[in-house]
Amino acid sequence: MLYRVVSHIPQILFKPAYDFYERYLLEKVKSGNIPKHVAIIMDGNRRWARKLEKPPWYGHYFGSRKLEEILEWCRELGIRTLTVYAFSTENFRRSEEEVNALMNLFERKFKELMDDERVHKYGIKVNVLGRKEMLPENVRKAAEEAERATRKYSNYTLNIALAYGGRSEIADAVKEIVNDVLAGKLRPEEIDEGRIKRYLYYPNMPDPDIVIRTGGEVRISNFLLYQIAYSELFFVDVYFPEFRKIDFLRIIREYQRRQRRFGR
Repeated sequence: MLYRVVSHIPQILFKPAYDFYERYLLEKVKSGNIPKHVAIIMDGNRRWARKLEKPPWYGHYFGSRKLEEILEWCRELGIRTLTVYAFSTENFRRSEEEVNALMNLFERKFKELMDDERVHKYGIKVNVLGRKEMLPENVRKAAEEAERATRKYSNYTLNIALAYGGRSEIADAVKEIVNDVLAGKLRPEEIDEGRIKRYLYYPNMPDPDIVIRTGGEVRISNFLLYQIAYSELFFVDVYFPEFRKIDFLRIIREYQRRQRRFGR
């Protein structure tokens, strides 16, 4: 009964309380241990669009807008590395219309990144992780141009997993290791966990402290399989375009309460 009454109250009436709680959470989070690396599986764009009776591209577009917001949240908190799962190798199996719309969106967003004054002002380095050879030429070129334009920056890092699969990354690393062993550049006894990391798509990337998946699904979906062995996992029900700053702050606050043992 109470829920029915509250649901009919205009949302604007809740805004002052919401803003106060957000500021409270922000100060609490800032006073705690800030994660160095957050990874996000951006799930729920299509279902959010379907809920609004819109085509899939509508959800993906607003998902890209949400990512821009999250970059600002990370910068505000001093989170130095953000890795997002944008498009998996399996996603190529979706309809041709949706894949083409996504590829056009990726190309446009990479070009916007190069021209975004915030990227250059705050020194955000862009990396694209995945099998780039699977991408259309225009998207691959735009991605590589964004990487070149930002490669000297080191304040923050945005990793975009595109045409990516965690198993594919490990398989590609093993191939390179075998080639180097056969070429005499590497001895088998030199291969350890640290050496393997040097052969991944982004060599020696710091492991994520936090992995967030939106959209209500509770699985990893082949994302950063080697790197997230000891990451803290968070699954939230909201679709990615609806993911709020207050949701993000709550997750980090919960992360700060957890005791990470790394198997010890």
